Amino acid sequence: MSDTIEPFQLHIPEAALDDLRDRLSRTRWPEKETVTGREQGVPLAEAQALCAYWRDSYDWRRCEAMLNAVGQYRTRIDGLGIHFLHVRSPHANALPLILTHGWPGSVIEFHKVIAPLTDPTAFGGEASDAFDVVIPSLPGFGFSDRPDTTGWTIDRIGNAWIILMRRLGYDRFVAQGGDWGSGVTLAMGASGAPEVAGIHLNMVFAQPNEDDLSHLTAREQQALADTKRYTSEGMGYATLQSTRPQTLGYGLTDSPAGQAAWIYEKFSEWADCDGDPLNVLSRDEILDNIMLYWWTGTAASSARLYWESFRQLGAREIYVPMAGSVFPKEITRPSRSWAERKYPTLHYWGEPPRGGHFAALEQPELFVAEIRAAFRALRA
Repeated sequence: MSDTIEPFQLHIPEAALDDLRDRLSRTRWPEKETVTGREQGVPLAEAQALCAYWRDSYDWRRCEAMLNAVGQYRTRIDGLGIHFLHVRSPHANALPLILTHGWPGSVIEFHKVIAPLTDPTAFGGEASDAFDVVIPSLPGFGFSDRPDTTGWTIDRIGNAWIILMRRLGYDRFVAQGGDWGSGVTLAMGASGAPEVAGIHLNMVFAQPNEDDLSHLTAREQQALADTKRYTSEGMGYATLQSTRPQTLGYGLTDSPAGQAAWIYEKFSEWADCDGDPLNVLSRDEILDNIMLYWWTGTAASSARLYWESFRQLGAREIYVPMAGSVFPKEITRPSRSWAERKYPTLHYWGEPPRGGHFAALEQPELFVAEIRAAFRALRA
C-alpha cells in the first residue's frame, strides 16, 4: 500500500466465526461474585447472558454489511496502514470533519451520526449544517495496522490524521473526539497546521484551582466526587494497560468471554444507563464494538496506546477555536470556567441533558446537535 487511497471491503471468513462460537461454548467460567452489585466487576449472570447471545443469536454479517455500505478505505501514512470511513455530503460547501474514537470504542461508535451529519435536511436540519465525515480507526485498533515499534503517541496520530485529511483533498477542516479521540484532537489543535480550523471535545480535560474549590456548586461537587470515585475504584484497567499491555493481551486475545467482559464493564460504568447498558444500547451494538477488538486481535495493541501516551492525554495548549460538550455521565465533567482558564479559545460550551462516555452511540441526536452548534461559527 502506497500513499494511494484504496477501497476496503470487509469479510470475516466463516471459519473465524465458527471458531468464535466454539470458544464461547467452551468458556471456563469463574464462580459467581460474592456481592450483590458491581463492586467486583461484571456479574457472572450478565457475562454469561452476553456470551450466550453472542454465540447463539448475534449476526456479524449484519454489522459487516453496514460497514461496507458506509464506505471503508485504507491508506498508508507514516509507514502504517490506516483504516477509515469516508462519507461526502450531498450538499455543497459541506465542512470536512474528522471524528476520532477512543478505548474501548471504535468506528462503530459513530455509525448512527454519519447520515444526519452528512445529510442534515433528511433529518429535519439545514443544508448549511452539512459535513463531509472522515472516521479513522486508531493505530492498533480495528482494521488499522498494529504498530510494531514504539512511538505511536497521540501527537504522532494527530499528525497522521492531518496528513489523511490533506490526502483526501481537504485544505480546511475541523476535528472532534472523545476519550483518546480527545487527546488526538487536542494534538491536532495544538499542531499549528493551518488546515485545522477548530476542534470539539466531548471529553474535556480541565481542573479547578484553589479558588474554585472554595465555592463549588452542587454540580461541581458531584462531578469531583464522581471523578474521585473513578480514580480510586475505576482506574485499574488504565493502570494495567499503561504499564503491562502485553501481559493483558494474552488472556483477552485468547478468550472471547474475557475480551467481552473487559469492554462490557466500561459500557456498564461509563454510559448513562443506570448501571445497565441495555437500557440505552442493544446487545448487538455492544457486540459490534467488541467484535472489532476480538476478530482483529487488537487487545494488546489497543491497550498499548495507554503505555505510549497516558500521561500526555490532556496536556496541550490550543490556539485554534475550541468547543466542548459535557454529557452528564462523562467520566470527567469540568465547569466551563475551568475549561476557559485552560483553553482561552473556547467559544462554545454545551451541557446536554442525557448521555455518557459513548455519547454518539448512546444519544446520537444530542451528539449531532452539539457538533452542529459547535462548528456553526467556523464555517467559511
